[in-house]
Amino acid sequence: MYVERELNIRFKKLLQIYRIIAVVGPRQSGKTTFLKAHLPENAGHLLFDDPDIRMIFDDDIKKFEQQYIEGKELVILDEVQYANSPGQKLKYLADVGRKIWITSSSEILLSKNVLAFLVGRVSILRLYPFSITEFLKAKNINITTRQIIEREIEEHIRYGGYPKVVITSDVELKKIILKDLYETMILKDIARAFSISDINSLEKFTEYLAINNSGQLSYDSIAQTIKISFQTIKKYLDAMEKSYFITVIRPFFTNKNKELSKQPKIYMLDTGLRNIIVKNFDVDGKNFENYVLTELIKSGYTPKYWRTKTKTEVDFIIERDNKIIPIEVKLTETKTGKGLRSFIEKYKPERAYIVILKGENKTLRANGCKIKFINVIELKKEI
Repeated sequence: MYVERELNIRFKKLLQIYRIIAVVGPRQSGKTTFLKAHLPENAGHLLFDDPDIRMIFDDDIKKFEQQYIEGKELVILDEVQYANSPGQKLKYLADVGRKIWITSSSEILLSKNVLAFLVGRVSILRLYPFSITEFLKAKNINITTRQIIEREIEEHIRYGGYPKVVITSDVELKKIILKDLYETMILKDIARAFSISDINSLEKFTEYLAINNSGQLSYDSIAQTIKISFQTIKKYLDAMEKSYFITVIRPFFTNKNKELSKQPKIYMLDTGLRNIIVKNFDVDGKNFENYVLTELIKSGYTPKYWRTKTKTEVDFIIERDNKIIPIEVKLTETKTGKGLRSFIEKYKPERAYIVILKGENKTLRANGCKIKFINVIELKKEI
């Protein structure tokens, strides 16, 4: 069963403008399935895992065009990051009128030496594992009570949103799929793509990030714990971020220079993957915070966090229509925390949210700001 993705409306609009559409995102997040659902009858699909296809593309783009594209309305080039310097070749195909859809599990595709050739010719869409909305569609769940909402959100937190995991009902099989996916991402998407030979230190680094997810990044702590250099830490972080394994969020400042200079926080891009790494599927506060962040990212936001010198903190700050919206994450309904009150007093936002897993919705006011206690499904509808 095909699950319609939230990206669908934007994708259809962009088809009218661009000859090249790039869909990027983690391995097995559904990129190829998404594109195939929109393919016309007269279309091709080429896997760049195939060395013969890749060799012709790398060596002779005109021969590639004649052999694989001629006579077709459009062609999907799957995992095109495995090609050598694809930017100039894709430019040629666009310039001669070919329509190309490409996928990649790595931000390598978006590097400057590729994009420089494709300015004005390509639109880039990011497709992540299922959001909570897509998760409910895949399971054909109708929300009728708060208990059902809590149950389904908890399952989504425990096992994540990878389509193959979601449609599998057996819990042990879900864990096997997650373990296989983790090992493939580490060995193929990260180690191979970024020429990392020390797999042991890479896995230890991954475990460190998973255990300390939602925390501020400390190079000193990582270097002392895993015994690797700052340069190696930077390389691993870059590889994992570009492979959609982790996401880095920066602090919120009105002064952009300060924002770049302060410590970022690290989160996993799928809580199921995080849980299989730490071998713990409990739904705790840190895991729920990580989960809400991924839902914000899937909705197209670039969240930041706010923290003062006295360690007063707000989990996430997003911007919409040039207005800032603070978001706190709590497992259960509680009163408004000190951090959120301090932020409201300083920045005077019109609205704020406290995202809860359990408890009743309610609305408060503080310093002219409307504060709503709601679940993550309702949050996505409101922001």
